[in-house]
Amino acid sequence: MTTSYPAWSHAIRDVNDFPKPGILFKDITPLLADADGLRAAIKAMAAPWRDAGVQAVLGVEARGFILGAALALELDAGFVPVRKPGKLPGLTLKQEYALEYGSDRIEVCAGAIAPGTRVVLVDDVLATGGTLAAALLLAGQLQAEVLGAAVLVELDGLGGRARLPASVPLQATLVY
Repeated sequence: MTTSYPAWSHAIRDVNDFPKPGILFKDITPLLADADGLRAAIKAMAAPWRDAGVQAVLGVEARGFILGAALALELDAGFVPVRKPGKLPGLTLKQEYALEYGSDRIEVCAGAIAPGTRVVLVDDVLATGGTLAAALLLAGQLQAEVLGAAVLVELDGLGGRARLPASVPLQATLVY
């Protein structure tokens, strides 16, 4: 069976052995540089959430910022950055996680949103799922109502979807 991808998906390129040997990196930089492709990708990412009452998008550093901010505008919602350690001022909430080539930590400003705010988590690529799972835990610390998660690309063979609870819908625009 052949999978059909939208025309703009050709702008996502494969980079072998990045950031370390054995990793196949999905580079969305060419897509970001293509105004029509980027617009179409954001519209596709927004479609499942258009009538969900999203109040804020939590975008994970770094490419999740780009997609998340654009998605927030498309959904008429606010944007909250989820950052690497030491990049946010004031009191932050922290969450460590494992990723496919090491471990890391992400943070969000304490009080960035009011408890009960309806949010969608956004990242560029879902690989092993550690980053999104950590973002979900941070959203819980913020007492957000998580409507789901959105990624531009899901790498199906790495099992990242299984790291999220079944109660958190995951919308992947492209699946490889």
